[in-house]
Amino acid sequence: MSSQPTTSRNRLHYAWVVAGVTFLILLASAGVRSTPGVLIVPVEREFGWSRATISLAISVNLMLYGFIGPFAAALMGGLGLRRTVVISLSVVATGVMLTTLMTAPWQLVLLWGVVVGGGTGMTALVLGATVVNRWFAHRRGLVLGVLTASSATGQLVFLPLLAWIVQEEGWRSAVYLVAGVAILIIPLAAFLLRDWPSDVGLRPFGAEGEEERAPVVTNPLAEALGALRVGFRSRDFWLLAGSFFVCGASTNGLVGTHLIPACVDQGIPEVRAAGLLAAMGLFDLLGTTVSGWLSDRWDNRKLLCCYYALRGLSLIYLPFALGGASWGLTAFAIFYGLDWIATVPPTVRLTADAFGKARAGVMFGWVMAAHQLGAAAASFGAGSVRAWMGDYEKAFLTSGALCLITAAMVLQIGRTARRPTTSDSKDVEPEAALPHALPQGEPA
Repeated sequence: MSSQPTTSRNRLHYAWVVAGVTFLILLASAGVRSTPGVLIVPVEREFGWSRATISLAISVNLMLYGFIGPFAAALMGGLGLRRTVVISLSVVATGVMLTTLMTAPWQLVLLWGVVVGGGTGMTALVLGATVVNRWFAHRRGLVLGVLTASSATGQLVFLPLLAWIVQEEGWRSAVYLVAGVAILIIPLAAFLLRDWPSDVGLRPFGAEGEEERAPVVTNPLAEALGALRVGFRSRDFWLLAGSFFVCGASTNGLVGTHLIPACVDQGIPEVRAAGLLAAMGLFDLLGTTVSGWLSDRWDNRKLLCCYYALRGLSLIYLPFALGGASWGLTAFAIFYGLDWIATVPPTVRLTADAFGKARAGVMFGWVMAAHQLGAAAASFGAGSVRAWMGDYEKAFLTSGALCLITAAMVLQIGRTARRPTTSDSKDVEPEAALPHALPQGEPA
């Protein structure tokens, strides 16, 4: 029997199986991460804890979700995708279940903030970026768009159901549901995930030559910190991380966490508000998938500029929609939803072009950490604004203005062909001359 990797035009490439399992993993993770939005009001009512106190726990969750990412990406290089995912889902399910027993604010911060935040961080978007760069030579943008959209799909599937369960059965029943979903996904990951195409005798989907493999990671901590040192010396890294900081502040931390409470403040029922977020998830599923397709073909900087500008205008409009006619919130859900996480495929593509596909997962992990740092800041900041001023108007307007500034900033990514000059440069591939590489995209 030949030892060469086999290809078959008559069989489904196993890359699509891995992508499908990854979609379900990210879907379950999204269900867990969407839960705090429907828990804020009932937990506030039951325990009497302030909105700012509850927002602190969510902020810790969001921050750890991001900062675990680069270490998880490095861990995937040594421990493997499958083992990393199984450990992550087990930690998440345990932390979520124990939340039902909490009686003090510090327990909420420890369980939902530290345990659940750290666990979901191991199955964050860095998992999607790692899978795409390992298993696909073509259609990377499209596949990453679909995987990114799993976050929106999770929101679409879980939020209305969770809101209904909270209303009818109490918040603990909703928590049991998301923990159960995480437990159900564990066997799928254990039996179907594979680390590399060569593990099943294949090349990456669409590849013509030999499979490109990253060096085996013996020390994930050193690998992640080494990549960060190189990133600190790169202008593009700061632009990518800064733009994604604003992305997190204007999505997960603000709208994902506080839109339902903001609607309740205006007399809009929780179930209807959750339906609004679910509708955003439906439109985001479309928007992010199309964004992935476009990122294979158009200049990714210009795509990001359009996305941030439209998001900024939507957020500036939101306070007026909350206080106006019902169609205003519907219009917001459509335009904001199309844009929610459409920024991810172009950002991953720019990161891979700047630092090389072999290290794209770890470098994007640090960019994602900035995203979640922004989300954490916005989650706590918006909760504090609500506690001090009685509404969210200033939080929405400030976030919108930051998005407009970021729309101009992202156009500067890749404007220099300067390569990193550091002893750590062996840890990553040299920066590409992005202005020449990006507009054409990869062949589909």
